[in-house]
Amino acid sequence: MKFEDEAKFEEALVAELIRNGWSEDVLYYPTEKELIQNWADILFRNNSGKDRLNDQPLTKGEMRQIIERIEDLKTPVALNGFINGKTTNIMRDNPNDPVHLGKEISLSIYDRLEIAGGKSHYQIARQPKFERGKRILPDRRGDLLLLINGMPVIHIELKSSKVPAMQAANQIAKYSHEGIFSKLFSLVQIFVAMNPEETLYFANPGQGGKFNRDYFFHWADPNNEPVNDWKEITSKLLSIPMAHRMIGFYTIADKSDGILKVLRSYQYYAANSISIVVAKNDWSAREQKGGYVWHTTGSGKTMTSFKAAQLIAASGDADKVVFLVDRIELGNQSLSHYRGFAGDSEDVRDTDNTDILIDHLKDADAGSTLIVTSIQKMSRVNESEIGKRATDLTLIQGKHIVFIVDECHRSTFGDMLITIKDTFPRALFFGFTGTPIKDENQKNMNTTQMVFGEVLHQYLLADGIRDKNVLGFEPKLVETYKQRDLRQAVALEQAKAESVEEAMADEKKKAIYLKYTQGSTVPMAGTKTAEGSYIKGIEDYLPESQYDRDEHHKAVVGDIMEGWNTLSQCGKFHALLATRSIPEAIEYYQLFREMMPELNVTALFDPTIDNVDGAIYKEDGLVEILEGYKDMFGLEFTIPTHAQFKVDVSLRLAHKEPYNRIELEPKKQINLLIVVNQMLTGFDSKWINTLYIDKMMEYENIIQAFSRTNRLFGPDKPFGIIRYYRRPHTMKRNVDKAVEVYSDGKPVKLFADPLAYNLRKMNELFADIKFIFEHAGIADFVRLPDGDSERGQFAKLFRQFNEFFEAARIQGFRWNKRLYKLKGEKGKQTTVEVLIDELTFNTLVQRYKELQSGGNGGSGTIEDVPYDIDPYITEIDTGVIDAEYLNSRFEKYLKVLNSGTASEEERHSVLAELHKSFASLSQEEQRFAGIFLYDVENGTVNLESGKTFKDYIIEYQTRAQNDSIRQVANDFGMNEEMLREIMNTHVTKDNLNEYNRFANLISTADNEKAKEFFEHQTRADLTPFKVKRMLDEYMRKYILER
Repeated sequence: MKFEDEAKFEEALVAELIRNGWSEDVLYYPTEKELIQNWADILFRNNSGKDRLNDQPLTKGEMRQIIERIEDLKTPVALNGFINGKTTNIMRDNPNDPVHLGKEISLSIYDRLEIAGGKSHYQIARQPKFERGKRILPDRRGDLLLLINGMPVIHIELKSSKVPAMQAANQIAKYSHEGIFSKLFSLVQIFVAMNPEETLYFANPGQGGKFNRDYFFHWADPNNEPVNDWKEITSKLLSIPMAHRMIGFYTIADKSDGILKVLRSYQYYAANSISIVVAKNDWSAREQKGGYVWHTTGSGKTMTSFKAAQLIAASGDADKVVFLVDRIELGNQSLSHYRGFAGDSEDVRDTDNTDILIDHLKDADAGSTLIVTSIQKMSRVNESEIGKRATDLTLIQGKHIVFIVDECHRSTFGDMLITIKDTFPRALFFGFTGTPIKDENQKNMNTTQMVFGEVLHQYLLADGIRDKNVLGFEPKLVETYKQRDLRQAVALEQAKAESVEEAMADEKKKAIYLKYTQGSTVPMAGTKTAEGSYIKGIEDYLPESQYDRDEHHKAVVGDIMEGWNTLSQCGKFHALLATRSIPEAIEYYQLFREMMPELNVTALFDPTIDNVDGAIYKEDGLVEILEGYKDMFGLEFTIPTHAQFKVDVSLRLAHKEPYNRIELEPKKQINLLIVVNQMLTGFDSKWINTLYIDKMMEYENIIQAFSRTNRLFGPDKPFGIIRYYRRPHTMKRNVDKAVEVYSDGKPVKLFADPLAYNLRKMNELFADIKFIFEHAGIADFVRLPDGDSERGQFAKLFRQFNEFFEAARIQGFRWNKRLYKLKGEKGKQTTVEVLIDELTFNTLVQRYKELQSGGNGGSGTIEDVPYDIDPYITEIDTGVIDAEYLNSRFEKYLKVLNSGTASEEERHSVLAELHKSFASLSQEEQRFAGIFLYDVENGTVNLESGKTFKDYIIEYQTRAQNDSIRQVANDFGMNEEMLREIMNTHVTKDNLNEYNRFANLISTADNEKAKEFFEHQTRADLTPFKVKRMLDEYMRKYILER
């Protein structure tokens, strides 16, 4: 159902909210003061007993105590703890309550378990008024606030069907930057931006926080199909009890990074499914199988598993929830995550050794419900290893224990999990994995389903890529040997010939030789027949030593070196190189130090592994690597402290504390990490964009390794880059098979489109954009079309264009090359000519920026612009390129003008070319460029050596502005120096009144002069209040649009 009118949409949504559990007693146009009183009334009703408020209402002073506590807490993370802390304290100052006067009492404010009943109140506030106090900015009205127990916890901004939902999100961001969500309104936890056809929801990042589009979510159904209809959104997401649960259980105050987070729909379904299974479980049964969650890597499994555990702990349905992780370092990572997610009232217990683990398991304290330990440590809790604590073990075995196994595709299929299950036969086991073990890649004749039970919820890699929650990949096979040479070597070996001449001289040998060298009789990679037999390919005949040679290793390093600046974007992103063995990792480390000494390279592998190639070589290599790390970063690690070295490496790669701003100090970054097996599963860093592979992989190992590159970053990282070198055609076959297995029958698009495709899409979209401007009668894109529909279509098309452009740029597209000869589908050669040049692109960027200001190059209000504007594009700096091009056209024009011999036709041609270059300027700059050019042609301007065309434009703008400033100051009798200072500061709408500068300027105005000015304009008598409002609006527009 479409709504062309926003007010009617609001009316319908309120009615639907009431049908879905919200009170029909709607609050209309409430001020903050009125909402505080409303909260005070609800607090009184919920706490009127003798031990609390003693039947005496809260005073203004007591409510001020609560508001001051909220102001002290400030951040959404801290305020989430306040809301979910259940109670708050006040010092009674109500003289009508002599029993508690001067004493501290505790007030119940919210209970996440008390849903849709008891003391829970659910109210809708329509058009709440956000007052600006002393700041001279207009008051704001929101659309809807949803209050739980009087607290504004969900803020909704609405748009009609004509305006994208993203614009509602932009409006929320604008309000936040203006300081709207402060004091009482800082309690808002979740923002909702919606029109009738689309809804976005996201956590409040707080004042000064970044509104990141990557974390604006769409709701979906249990099958991960997006839900957009406003009625369905109301019943599924905004209804009671769901809204209550979202605030109480499905937001996460992550103390590790200070950011409030809200669960995506698939995380909710998974956590809720586990909670339901535990609630219904028959604890007397043996061989418990809870099930497993299949959520793709990078989709937030750790957060989901924590929420599942939190739900279980809160419900009391289990005595202990134990997180089992497979590695010590992953355990440390998981522990820090869980502790970051936990509220102030929740304790996540660590286990330094087996005795401490047993103590935590035995402890009956409700605060010790959540435990993190390794599967290795947990497997040692059995009768044979802790006989001296047999009584404790018996006690623990009688408890209701839930085990949540992280990365359950890993070594959990070994003896250790069997031991744990034998020791705790009535415990309930759940697994989390992005790559479950399937029939095709069974481990010890088991699959994930056999070990854990049925899948409870799945969110596949294809779902994540479609929803833009994770990135796709661009995998490329790289041949370090020519196919022709490999075929010839295999053919000679199979023909048992020393040379081609010998093979060709014998008919039998010739037939064998030609079989392997000609046509596709023997493919490069082996294949399986329908009957299950295996037919070897050329790469199957190659000995492993073929890839142990220096020739291969140097070819790999050479390929990395050749593409390094493009793929890493000059060191902005980091890369991993996965090798086959520890000796190879050491050899690669030494090669990089020799061939690319400018890179910060290190290597990571387990020093405790017995190395068949020689322990001495490994130890010497480790020493060399640790010494190299000391040379790079000044940190000294030894083999005994190698675990700390691993932690430092992982923190640097992830840009985590103490390296959370390391991108500003490139010399402190690791450019390339060489690994064998570590860091290829479970490690997350959005700063890794490339994986180089020189080892063979299959199934889950491929998807896991690839996924180290698929964390969201922004436009500079459109996909994860994969390059593989060893038996590359066989690896390609393995990659295709892994994708087939882990797509689970769903249509899948995991891989980035090739460069040829992206260039063609750029051409198609440019043609569409060109049509819009030409159809509007606008040549050379000199200005925006007038119609909203044309502007909206341009905004949409150019944003799409930029996505393909960013992908093509990473793949090697450069503006100085317009013709590309590339391999298309199935290896066929294709030629693509790019139809847009750099100047035209920059011109379109300028037009796109002008969409924010109504198309005139000013700084209008973003909520009035009905287009989905991408902030990234509006921040593209084209100034240097534009200035250089403009100046070259201007110099050419001057040369023709001053030659004295140019024909009228030549002069007209050069002038037209110069006018065409004006398109890259803003509308105001174009106006002054035209005035300046007119003066040049009439000889009324003195041209100075060294001055550029852009310098003259700025000079003309400044001169006009100075004249204008003086005129405005005189018109209103205000302080000219203060006005000039604000103008020279280049303020924005967000910081205009910083340090009260705008308010101070307005206060210098002569009210009588202002009254005379506006009455002359309007030809009407004006009240002082109206004059003051008109002056504020006039000056705001004047300053921001100049």
